[in-house]
Amino acid sequence: MHVVSGKGGTGKTTLAAALALALAADGGRTLLIEVEGRQGIAELFQIAALPYEERRVATVTPAQLGLPGKGHGEVHALAIDTEQALLEYLEMFYKLGRAGKALQKVGFVDFATTIAPGVRDVLLTGKACEAARRKGPDGRRAYDAVVMDAPPTGRLTRFLNVNSEVAGLARFGPIHSQAQAVMRVLRSPETAVHFTTLLEEMPVQETVDGIADLREAGLPVGGVLVNMVRPPILDAAAVEAAHGDHREEVALALGEAGLGGRSRKPETVRAAVEPLLDPLLEQAREHAERVELERTQRIDLQQLRLPSYELPLLGEGVDLGGLYRLAGELKRQGAA
Repeated sequence: MHVVSGKGGTGKTTLAAALALALAADGGRTLLIEVEGRQGIAELFQIAALPYEERRVATVTPAQLGLPGKGHGEVHALAIDTEQALLEYLEMFYKLGRAGKALQKVGFVDFATTIAPGVRDVLLTGKACEAARRKGPDGRRAYDAVVMDAPPTGRLTRFLNVNSEVAGLARFGPIHSQAQAVMRVLRSPETAVHFTTLLEEMPVQETVDGIADLREAGLPVGGVLVNMVRPPILDAAAVEAAHGDHREEVALALGEAGLGGRSRKPETVRAAVEPLLDPLLEQAREHAERVELERTQRIDLQQLRLPSYELPLLGEGVDLGGLYRLAGELKRQGAA
């Protein structure tokens, strides 16, 4: 089971979906789970809102990811609804049947999950863990991998550490047993929690803090998915030189590139390039500052001593083609 978290705005849902595609590309069967009720998966795959049932949302081949190989895999998706999950739980353990529907009508479900938010997290993580352990009639796992698009970093450890969350609510009985079963899966070697980040100070610091919290709670850390990495524009020498006074050199280079037209008169060339000098030099300085910031953030991430995968910034946004491109990058770099 792969749990994907990260600071809001780092592309957590997008990379969870890309990871699910990458894991399925060799002919596997992957389940992608959403727990926040935002229908982000449906939006990414350009389909109608997902109901509370597992549905196939994509088929994928290595060729679609720009990779060699044969076969095709499937990605199924599930948007977990807390209310439906609680009714399912009550039916499974207490055989309430119609009584469960009656509880739904009088608002018991909202009441129960509001006064005991730990129960809500047990239901959400429990559904994902059940899917990860589920076997078919032939004794084989129903899914080769389960990918959970988890809550953001700030509440991730509390969300996953369900054992401590329900300890004050139930010290025995079905809820306690369910929490114990969930923790056995989450703490097993078959689970990995991945963090998405950008090469910016706040997302990197939140990633560092989140990983420290997970390690303290005894939960397994996977890798770091560095999203929206900008391509290099200037070489190292140009970046280093960007803060100097280079108006004359830049003006000469622009003239040699033909910006002044066919005129060989210096004053004509100068008049053509002069309006561009300050904006170009300012952009070069901004780029140099950005490169230095990214360099320092990479050093901070390297100190975590975890596998790291870099995904490019897609300037046109992430459509379905972009999603498959990101999946190919994850596959190429060994994340799946």
